[in-house]
Amino acid sequence: MDRYAYGATKARRVPFNPVAFFMHPRTIFRLLSWVFSIVVFSCIVNEGYINIGSERLLCVFNKNAHACNYGMTVGVACFLGSTCFLILDVYFPSMSNLKDRKRAVLFDLIFSGVASFLWFVGFCFLANQWKATSPDELPLAQGSDAARAIITFCFFSILSWAALIELIYPGNEYQSPGHQN
Repeated sequence: MDRYAYGATKARRVPFNPVAFFMHPRTIFRLLSWVFSIVVFSCIVNEGYINIGSERLLCVFNKNAHACNYGMTVGVACFLGSTCFLILDVYFPSMSNLKDRKRAVLFDLIFSGVASFLWFVGFCFLANQWKATSPDELPLAQGSDAARAIITFCFFSILSWAALIELIYPGNEYQSPGHQN
């Protein structure tokens, strides 16, 4: 039998080391993904919609509400996913069932792959909608800084979730951050 069962030694009570946990590359990239998600959906909520002389709010991305809705949906979903997987990383060493460990690692891998793909689609979609937005539609550059930040952090999110895929991939050892093995 391998020394590691999906990256952790046999389940046992081990002391949690917060410094080692937060210095682990997977935790760092997961926290980065978490922050990038917060930046994207908070920029959309705060400055992604503008009011140009009407009662209706319009999305800064070519007045296409689907663009803002897509960015907010992916941002919130990845924020929640990052939070759940951070919690899972803390509890992973205490999982005694090998099948549960396997499911956790595979679900993490699948979620990271889907998130990276969704951020890629979001980056392309939002950049395209921003390119189609005429300067006349945004008076006084209202919301333009937020739109650029949203597009930039969508790109950074692609990279952070792709790095998580590499760190999680079953060929690599799924090390438990923050626990003494």
